[in-house]
This record gives sequence, C-alpha cells and structure tokens, in this order.
Amino acid sequence: MKRKVIYGMCILTAGFILSTPVTAAAAEGVPAEGQAAINSSEELLTAGVGELFSAALTEDEYKEIAKKAEGARWGYTNLGICNVEENNLNIRQEPDENGKLVGKLPKSAACEIVSSDGEWAYITSGKVEGYVKEEYLLTGFGAEQKGKELAKTVAVSSANALNIREEPSTDAEVVTQVAQGEELEIAEVLDNGWIEVYLDDDEVYVSAEYVDVKSDLPTAITMTELLYGQGVSDVRVDLCQYAKQFLGNPYVWGGTSLTKGADCSGFVLSVFKKYGVSLPHSSRAQANSGSSINASDLLPGDLVFYAKGGTINHVAIYIGNGQVIHASSPKTGIKISAYNYRTPAKMVRILQV
Repeated sequence: MKRKVIYGMCILTAGFILSTPVTAAAAEGVPAEGQAAINSSEELLTAGVGELFSAALTEDEYKEIAKKAEGARWGYTNLGICNVEENNLNIRQEPDENGKLVGKLPKSAACEIVSSDGEWAYITSGKVEGYVKEEYLLTGFGAEQKGKELAKTVAVSSANALNIREEPSTDAEVVTQVAQGEELEIAEVLDNGWIEVYLDDDEVYVSAEYVDVKSDLPTAITMTELLYGQGVSDVRVDLCQYAKQFLGNPYVWGGTSLTKGADCSGFVLSVFKKYGVSLPHSSRAQANSGSSINASDLLPGDLVFYAKGGTINHVAIYIGNGQVIHASSPKTGIKISAYNYRTPAKMVRILQV
C-alpha cells in the first residue's frame, strides 16, 4: 500500500508542477469545484510526506488524478516541440529522407510523439501525421519548459460571424467580424463579460459569451495549405513559395526585413520587390494600386485588404485554397490564415500574369 501512495504522490506532484493550461473556466471565474482543485494542488506542493500518506485517497482515485495530470499539457501526453533554427521541419509519409512530404512543422510548433526508433519519430500535429527526424525535436522536460514559453491564451470564435468592437460594449462600433473557429490571442480578460484581444496589430474587444477560451500551442501545416489550384502562372506560384519561406519570422512595426521583421505592408512590399514590383509602404496606399477584383476571382499572389471602422489597416497575400499569408502582429509574426479570418474589405490584383 505504501508503494502505491508514493507512486500517486510522484505523478501528482509532477503533473501539477509541469503545466496548468488556462481554460475557459479559469478565464471567466473559477467555479467552486475548480477552485477547490487549485487549492488542493497548492496544498499538495507544500505538504509534508506525512500529510500525503494520511490522505484518504484510493488507488483508483490516484490513477484518475494522474490521468488528468497527463492530459494537462495542452492536450499532449508525449509532447514534442520543433527545434529548428529557421524554416520548417519536413513531415514525411515514411521514415526516409526521400519519403513523400505530407506537411511541415513550423519552428516551435508542437506535436504528439506517437512512437520513436531513436532516429525517426512518428508524430501527429494539427491535421498532419507522419515521420520527422527526432534530432530536431525537443522532448521530455525541455519540451515542457519550452511549451510554457510558447503557449498562448486564445479566444476561439463560437459564432458564425463574431462581432469585433472598438470598445467593450454592445453600443460600441463593430469594426469587423471574424469567422467561426478563428483564434484571437487574448490581451486581457475583463471582469464585465468582455475580452480584449489582438486582431493583427490592433487591440479590440469581443463578448466572452461568444468565444471559448483555451491555452494552446502552434501545430503543423498541411500540404493542402501550402499548395495551389491548377492554371496558376509560374510567377504567382514562385512568389507564394518565396513568401512562405518566411513563415514564423517576426512582425516589426515599420519594418521591411523578411528575416529580421516587417509589418503587414512591409512584408508585401519586400516580397513583391523581388519580382520587380514597387509598392508603397502603407496598406491603404497598396489598396489603391493595381485593379480591384472579387473574391471569386482571387488567384495566388493577389492582395487581400482588411479594415477597421471602414478604414483599411491590414494587407495579406492570397496563396490559394482560401488562405493568405501575412505579417499579423508582434505576438504571432508572419503566419497563414483563412482569407476571411476577418471580413475582407477589398481585393486587388497587382500581378497581371
């Protein structure tokens, strides 16, 4: 019996120390039973061995607590973190460097390590599963610590068209809308039923009633997200491929460096500059370049613009399959999103090929 109690104690202590991701309940006020669990965990971390031995928990109760602790690491039981200096880690269908590519694991993205032979790890991440070279993964305690640094608290839209408001009030102006399932990084949870979130590089507000709050880690990108439709010119494909190699690089307001940091229009300006196209360093000015098109006419390489309160303040490059790449915010850097992750205000064609 003594051995069983010590086993339970070790798992409990490790589980509570390693990670306690934020949940919707934690963000909006912890219910009595949740607060009791927190109090219990705090007592556990400071309790003496004698106190633990006297705890009236059965073996089954210890196992249940251990099971919950395992799942507390952002939903991963065997966490791996992509540990590459730049670019992305290839995910392959077979454990072979010539195996078919099935996805990409961006720098610092998370995965579940299903199995490993010491050289190749079979992983799942987001919608992707396959093999990666294990030497490029952080695992164990190192992955846990890195995960704590990387985890972001997000509000996930549960509404078909979530209103984004200028101020935390239903009387405030709706500056745009975001699609269901879209994640918005949280700046602050207010005590009046509203949440301050980042929308690209703006701080705006959503009603807590229409979002789910969770703590999460970035995941893999499918090949579908990286491919295009047929009939697209080589120039357009090449431009999009060029833009995507800077995925994950930093956002810097006023910047134009694709490696050291750019803002939304600076990113577009620098990508198009490689192809001999000169654009101004302003999303509003870029929106007046080229020719306006409809969403149904979008081709990879076209530009999609977004507005706040009717004024254009953000730009992204359409890359096909309903996706854009853009320098989003200081929090997220250069990322891929659905083209309608927020309501598009205008679409423009710069490339006439």
